Amino acid sequence: MTLFRPTAFTDRPDGGAGAARRWLVGAVAAAAIVAAFWLDRVPQDPGYHEFADRSVLFGVPGFWNVATNLPFLFVGLIGLARRSRLRVQSQRAPHTVFCVGVALVGFGSAYYHWAPSTAALLWDRLPMTVAFMSLFSAVIQDRVSERLGRNLLWPLVIAGVASIAWWYWSELAGRGDLRAYAVVQFLPMLLIPLMLLLFRGHGLRAGWLWATLAAYVLAKLAEYFDAAIYAASGILSGHSIKHLLAAVAVWWAMRAFSDYKSPARAL
Repeated sequence: MTLFRPTAFTDRPDGGAGAARRWLVGAVAAAAIVAAFWLDRVPQDPGYHEFADRSVLFGVPGFWNVATNLPFLFVGLIGLARRSRLRVQSQRAPHTVFCVGVALVGFGSAYYHWAPSTAALLWDRLPMTVAFMSLFSAVIQDRVSERLGRNLLWPLVIAGVASIAWWYWSELAGRGDLRAYAVVQFLPMLLIPLMLLLFRGHGLRAGWLWATLAAYVLAKLAEYFDAAIYAASGILSGHSIKHLLAAVAVWWAMRAFSDYKSPARAL
């Protein structure tokens, strides 16, 4: 009988087909990055801060846009409290960074929505990039290579932070450029489903990750139809619903982390 050892990772080449799949993921990533920067710079929309819900409740402007960020804080803290349930020790680092990023979204986004401005938006987007990049590295670690995903965690987080720094500096300089931030936000949403389709998982539960992606897509749709949803409901705007759906997405991502079955292979 072979005992499960969560920290034991061995080099087990999976042949030419596996290498070809890795090259495909790398090629898609490279093509997406080149395409993004091939375009002209993308400045921040001047009307971005004009949300449909401008009602004041309990003295808080845009109350529901502020209050609906609390679930991020709760989900992040719950995730941190459940670290002991992770069976694969090497996933503790991306899981912890992800939970911290999610919890900080609760503070940063609430701060931004209290008084929307470009300066406040910095603190909304910064923790989001940390969450995006840590989840991305965890999926790489689980699906593609344990070693690669582990080694990419901090470079990816730093790249995410750098994309926000670049955007903010470019806005202050009068030539705003969102391209780097767009890559950080949307490239994982392109590559994660590709990795789920191409590689066999060794820990993260695919069903919860698919649910995470679906909830994220719904959240972006709710954001797009902010005013229409607010006009229809009269209470919650599309942006507030976006927050709730995004919190559901991160909760489901936490569920993907919570039950592991065996360690991923290493390249």
